[in-house]
This record gives sequence, structure tokens and C-alpha cells, in this order.
Amino acid sequence: MMSLFEQQWQTYRTVLEHDSMEHRAIADATASVLRSWFEQGGEQARSAVLVDLGCGDLAHLAPLFRSLPLRSYTGLDLAASVLLLAERQMGQVRFPCHWIRGDLLDWAKEQVDGPVDLIHSAFAIHHLSDSDKVRFLEGARRRIADDGLLVWTDVFQEEHESRARYLERYVSRVQHWPGLSSRQRDAVVEHMYQCDWPARRGWIESVASDSGWMLTWSWLGQHQAEALALLRPLPSATSNGLNHVSINELGRLPLRKDDLTF
Repeated sequence: MMSLFEQQWQTYRTVLEHDSMEHRAIADATASVLRSWFEQGGEQARSAVLVDLGCGDLAHLAPLFRSLPLRSYTGLDLAASVLLLAERQMGQVRFPCHWIRGDLLDWAKEQVDGPVDLIHSAFAIHHLSDSDKVRFLEGARRRIADDGLLVWTDVFQEEHESRARYLERYVSRVQHWPGLSSRQRDAVVEHMYQCDWPARRGWIESVASDSGWMLTWSWLGQHQAEALALLRPLPSATSNGLNHVSINELGRLPLRKDDLTF
């Protein structure tokens, strides 16, 4: 008989294998963003410290991270079993790797010396309440270098969409995901109702600005849920009152380290 973790992980692997949440496109978009950041950053970017919050098993992203000129990589996740899988996926690399069992909000609130250059998080922050999302963004802003970048992949509600409406249309998608048993689908839906609190896009743009970030949208999935947001630190004197980039303005512009829209 499989353990609860094994059951959940089998479901997760099935979702990945069938690309039900567009993980392949997300991996490609993440690779383009990070490689452009390094290319435009010059020598200063060639010793970057990357922290991966909610790193998972790195099934899609380990090859990308191995290829980057990092000074160090830290993978943080709540599940110790997942960290073992991530370490195995990462394999032998030129830079030191650190594996931490922990909570991403606790990480953001820690007071430590030395900023990080890159923060990556995929499908984790939507588990936070709205108030904790604000605390996370404020804490992450304190912990990142002034020329750093937060790469945030997640599910988001549309600008004027209620959580109830979001869950209704996402559950409709889950009912048609291939490869899952009815029991697995029911478990996914139960998890969503209990744990998923996606941010509304317009709201998170405003909150990000108030927390010291400029948020732009790099990629938007075909289902109007999955998306990749880029958050660039703002100088503290100009962290408020900026114009926000609407999701309707999403486009593919050249990514420069001093003007991070994509």
C-alpha cells in the first residue's frame, strides 16, 4: 500500500507527464528569462546566488539550473522527501548546493547578512493567504540585491474574478486531465478548495509596487490561470505610485537587466 506522499507524488508526476499545467512552456519561459538576465548582466551576474522557494523535485528545471553560472543554489521545500529527489536531479554541478526543509514565508522574514541575486518560486506562493503574500513580498524585497530578480510562476485569478469562480473553472479543467483516476481527481480538487488562494492579477501588481517591486508579466498560459511574473526591485524612494503593467499589455520585449520586461 502506497503512503500518502507516494499517492500525492504519483498524481503530481502524472500531471507533469501529461503537461496538464503547461510545465513545459513554463520551463522554456523561465529559461529564456534567466539566460537573458545573465547575458545582460555582464561579469557581475556571473556569480549569482539563486534561491528556489518550493523547489519541488526539479524534474523540469534541473538542466537549466545546472547550465547557469551560479555562485550557489539553495533549494527550499516543506517536504524532506522532495529535497532528496531534487538533489538527485541536480546531480554534480560546479557550484555548491544547499537543501533546506522549510517554509518560504519564514525564509522571507529571516534577518541575514548578504542579499541574494535571484529568487525563483513555482506553484508555491498561491498557498499563502493574501496577507501572507504581502509579508512574503516585503520580506523578499529586503533579502534581494537591488539589481536582482524574482521569477514567480504560479496560478492567478483574473483581475475581477472571485476565488469561487476561479475554482469553478479550474475544477472543470481537472475533470478532463488525462491519466488520473477519479480518486486522484477528487484529491486534487479537495486540495484546491483547502489550500489554493491565487492572487488576482491587478491586486498583486498593486501590492508588489507597494512592497518595493515592479511587476511585469512574462508569460501567460492558454487557460488564463498559469502565468509567469517578473519582479524587479524598485529604489525605495520610488516604490509607490508607479503605473502598473496590465496583463493586456503582455508581450515579448527584449529583456534587459535594467529594464526587465519580457
